[in-house]
Amino acid sequence: MVTGAISAMAAKQAERLKEDGNNCFKKERFGAAIDAYTEAITLSPKVPVYWTNRALCHMKRKDWTRVEEDCRKAIQLDHDSVKAHYMLGLALLQREDYADGVKALQRALDFGRGANPTGYMVEEIWEELSKAKYMEWELLSARRSWELNSLKETCVAALNQQRALDMSRTEESSEEDYSSHTEQLRSLDRVFEKAAEEDKPTEVPDYLCCNITLEIFRDPVISPSGVTYERAAILEHINKVGRFDPITREKLDPSKLVPNLAIKEAVAAYLDKHVWAYKMGS
Repeated sequence: MVTGAISAMAAKQAERLKEDGNNCFKKERFGAAIDAYTEAITLSPKVPVYWTNRALCHMKRKDWTRVEEDCRKAIQLDHDSVKAHYMLGLALLQREDYADGVKALQRALDFGRGANPTGYMVEEIWEELSKAKYMEWELLSARRSWELNSLKETCVAALNQQRALDMSRTEESSEEDYSSHTEQLRSLDRVFEKAAEEDKPTEVPDYLCCNITLEIFRDPVISPSGVTYERAAILEHINKVGRFDPITREKLDPSKLVPNLAIKEAVAAYLDKHVWAYKMGS
């Protein structure tokens, strides 16, 4: 009984300290806020929001190592914490761990969409995920380009060397031999141009883009009339313009919008193959 009363008192005091920390945070007194959250954690170490609040303070001070530590602890306590996964992703990106950073941001986006599909954090997370994916692609693309160019130079040198060797073995070089060598070089160019195609940005197919935003879908929903829209865009249209489908002009109740899983999967497959397209929607 006494133990329970002490635990309740500790929890109540921890909540007061959290509020103190929140007030300090609003005034941008991040050091004082960290101290308050730390005391709250000491009293109630199993409350994940104390850890994420302190992580946010560390993030404001760009102390990314401590951000990562606090977020990992918060995730141990609440695996579905959107903020913890989000800030962990940002911390990992700061140390250029793009692969794990992208994974953390993707989890944050998935959990965020499940909790509040139209919330501001979903948009914010998507923006950071898009930038991270694009940066990762840029690094890999540059590496692939360098490797392809190096390989092409080696192949061209080998063909030229073979051409020189063939010429040294004969007194005369025929027009046919010259044409054959030229065609080999052209074929080599075509092969390497084809190999580099996937890293060249092109137009995103129309069916993967929203008719309102004209950007690649992030969270596609389909209306009763069969038109697919970006969720946030169509909800904004309903709230600001009116309850009707902007394409068909038919009446539209937001409760009738359902996720278009087929398009969502198509977008995911397209982005996996054409990562540069993340920049088109950021």
